[in-house]
Amino acid sequence: MDNQNSFVCPICGNTDIHSIGILNGKPYCRRCISFKGEEVEHKPSYPKKASIHLEYELSPEQKELSDKLVENYKKGIDSLVFAVCGSGKTEIVVNAISYAIKNGDKVGFAIPRRDVVIELFYRLKQIFKGNKVISVYGGHTSKLDGDLICLTTHQLFRYEKYFNLLIIDEIDAFPFKDNPVLEAFYKRSNKGVTIMLSATPSKKTIEKFSKNKDGFLRLNKRFHGKPLPVPYYKKRRSILIYYDLIKECKKFQSRSKQIMIFTPTISICERVYKFLSLFVKHGNFVHSKRDGRADIIGDFKNKKYQYLVTTAVLERGVTIKDLQVIIFRADHPIYDSAALVQISGRVGRKKDAPTGEIVYLCREITSSIVESIEEIKKCNEVL
Repeated sequence: MDNQNSFVCPICGNTDIHSIGILNGKPYCRRCISFKGEEVEHKPSYPKKASIHLEYELSPEQKELSDKLVENYKKGIDSLVFAVCGSGKTEIVVNAISYAIKNGDKVGFAIPRRDVVIELFYRLKQIFKGNKVISVYGGHTSKLDGDLICLTTHQLFRYEKYFNLLIIDEIDAFPFKDNPVLEAFYKRSNKGVTIMLSATPSKKTIEKFSKNKDGFLRLNKRFHGKPLPVPYYKKRRSILIYYDLIKECKKFQSRSKQIMIFTPTISICERVYKFLSLFVKHGNFVHSKRDGRADIIGDFKNKKYQYLVTTAVLERGVTIKDLQVIIFRADHPIYDSAALVQISGRVGRKKDAPTGEIVYLCREITSSIVESIEEIKKCNEVL
């Protein structure tokens, strides 16, 4: 019992006696017991070239933040980039990444969700063509070391005191948000400077970084300079909400627009697709447990389908030209204002297609619905 009371987990820092077990007379941590596997081998790192290949030049606002991040890294200052969806947060941090690699430092780019890691990995490979960019996520851990490591926050347990520069995107997203184990992994893996990225950070995070004005960086403007599309809602009782769903889908299809229909749960996702497919053709559905979802998403991007019914699995990190969004049951408790803002941010992300529609289909008007619309309008006021 004394061993149990004094035990501190070396992986996640857990000291809660209720989460500590005893095996063969020795204490072990139940919180992170599932995080087992090879840890990265610490090897000397040397300065390397790190040329940047971007499809477009940074806007003056992006350039200002990018330069500030490099300066903060040199000074050892942690930073929060609080920037609207579609502002080009990835592009804003590439100069800091380049500087770190050229300095011989270890760089990590962590994201809570596997699907977003995969997509970002391919983007970063194109940006840093001359460097070894690797991805690490569940089932994909054969390579652990590179010039730039793109990984899920779950995989940070493999990197004790490893990163000189650790970038964490979507800090407000499940499963990283309010997860003490994943937060402990992040702190354990970082031995230098952190850059956190978010379009919807919590008040607690904003307050933390606001204490040092140099580390709190705000951007309310998308890279193409156009306003954020503002959602509108349609309120319907009971089954009539399905009538509006059909109507909105047919409207977008008549304009040859692709549509993402977000649903709050897996069961609702499957039910909505089963119903909708009777009236609207050329669609499919995905969620976290759907087999072959990567192929389905790829086919959607290649315009094989006109609409895709999905859960929050596609809430972030997806950019599709001229996309329209419908949020079915936007009044569901799972949708706080931050989630609604994030989903709305899927629309109008391309320079040659900066507009689009976001429709909230709901049975009642919630505070989250009102707050999300007000937040987007507030961001547009500074343009």
